[in-house]
Amino acid sequence: MPQIISPDQLEDFIGKEVGLSDWLTVDQERINQFADATGDHQYIHVDPERAAQTPFGTTIAHGFLTTSLMVMMGYEGALKLENTIMGINYGFDKLRFINPVKVNSQIRGRFKLLSAEEKKPNHYLLKHEVTVEINGEEKPALIAEWLGMTVVG
Repeated sequence: MPQIISPDQLEDFIGKEVGLSDWLTVDQERINQFADATGDHQYIHVDPERAAQTPFGTTIAHGFLTTSLMVMMGYEGALKLENTIMGINYGFDKLRFINPVKVNSQIRGRFKLLSAEEKKPNHYLLKHEVTVEINGEEKPALIAEWLGMTVVG
């Protein structure tokens, strides 16, 4: 469940962990659907027999699939502002893929608020550090500095 705060409380949360999503299983069907949506059918993602012969030993999720799943994780883990009208993806300051997500792995997002700035009245630019963890793995799948513009009413 996300933390919902008023904009005047933002300063109190900068530099702190603000949420953790539930675990999400990345199965082959989701990987195949992402391959179809993006046209990226490289065998390491969609061909279990060939992928078994790689150092990964199985198929792996696309890095951008893992990144895209941060949206779902963010509904549970990112900080939310009261009276939000809309949120707009503003991009990334940093995105690093650290460890591949093997098929049927479980991942979750850990969210830390790095900064918050009112860019114009009722428009708040929030930067979260997101660490996408892989269940049972020491190294995370990725670490990102994700920017989002929240418009409140």
